[in-house]
Amino acid sequence: MSEQAVLLVDDDDVLRGALEQSFELAGIAVIAERDPTVALARVTAGFDGAVVSDIRMPKMDGLELFRRIAAIDHEIPVLLMTGHGDVAMAVAALKNGAFDFIPKPFATDHLIAGARRALEMRRLVLDNRRLRAAAEETIGAEPLIGETPVMVRLRETMRQIAQADIDVLVEGETGTGKELVAVLLHRWSNRRSRPFVAVNCAALPEAVAEIELFGHDGDSRLPRTGRIEASNRGTLFLDEIESTLPAFQAKLLRVLEEREVMPVGGDLPRALDLRVIAAAKPGLEQAVEEGRFRADLLFRLDAVRLRIPPLRERRDDIPLLFGHLLHQAAERFGREVPTIDTATLAYLGQHDWPGNVRELDNLAKRLVLRVEADEPSDEDGIPLPARVDKFEEATIRATLQQVSGDVRSALAALGIPRKTFYDKLKRHDIDVEAYRPTKG
Repeated sequence: MSEQAVLLVDDDDVLRGALEQSFELAGIAVIAERDPTVALARVTAGFDGAVVSDIRMPKMDGLELFRRIAAIDHEIPVLLMTGHGDVAMAVAALKNGAFDFIPKPFATDHLIAGARRALEMRRLVLDNRRLRAAAEETIGAEPLIGETPVMVRLRETMRQIAQADIDVLVEGETGTGKELVAVLLHRWSNRRSRPFVAVNCAALPEAVAEIELFGHDGDSRLPRTGRIEASNRGTLFLDEIESTLPAFQAKLLRVLEEREVMPVGGDLPRALDLRVIAAAKPGLEQAVEEGRFRADLLFRLDAVRLRIPPLRERRDDIPLLFGHLLHQAAERFGREVPTIDTATLAYLGQHDWPGNVRELDNLAKRLVLRVEADEPSDEDGIPLPARVDKFEEATIRATLQQVSGDVRSALAALGIPRKTFYDKLKRHDIDVEAYRPTKG
């Protein structure tokens, strides 16, 4: 991936040269152009940087440059440098989507801080576009597979509320597909072209959670756009909301009620236009009774509640879903779709599936990876749990081989927590180092 850069546009040779040097000293790549038409030719929909432009320029002023850039991609951040007489025009541009304006005279570190925020916002936008594209491919044409009445109703309800622009609480056990529901609600909404920012509340380290979510504005050398602000105009997905601490819950309540966010160290809140989808395991009401979750926050989140049923409540969907997952796994690993024996069919119907779709998907991967075993007949008479154990080991080893021993990639591919992963490595006596490339 190429290095992000600021596209600096100013016809004042002296000021442009000084600003170019300041950006370089701050460690920010810069492309300096005197002519706005030449600068515009550098901008495409895939442009991964930010634009800093003066307003008063010959041939094309900064406002017209901003309008033309917005026509190419309205999510390219444009910062306008303004003289005293241009402030009203800059404010109007801000309302039309400009990222920020910097009134002259300004301190250089103020401009650099704004540029850093713009570059980070652009990176988040492009990352989300790639994630959405990947989600489109992964989800395919048949999202939330199932023909039982409860699944049909769930899909119908989602279609009805997707464009209502109302906050949603998604309730479901581990592995039922809460994030998939959130992605689909975003994809089916009018915000589909805007950011979808997913936050796993349980995985946020307490020491940095506040800055990660709300941003940081107290030190111009370390500006940071928080995940909440990054979802502006789009959708903010808060997974495992029940794991949040009381201090965060209070601040989140303010975000929901006021639709604004106050960065750490900031003086003024920043207005937000976003939709919030929160996900939780069953039992939020009990958490309220026990004082672990704020009642007012639950009431604010619970404008619409979607409940995703566990697999044990829709057993008739399991064969259809399992067949889809088998084909998906076979395509992913480049293997043939296996024939399912009677023991496995019985297991599908009798098992309670505490891990739900995630557990079912893992079994599909194990069976697919076992298709080309040298001696499949060796397992005749072995109890199914022992077979599943072998499949698990084979899956982990195959995944580590595929990702060259990279733990982060393996966790993403397997869809299991880090602790669970290392527990399984220990149980199966798997050495990650054996799958990493040798040095030298």
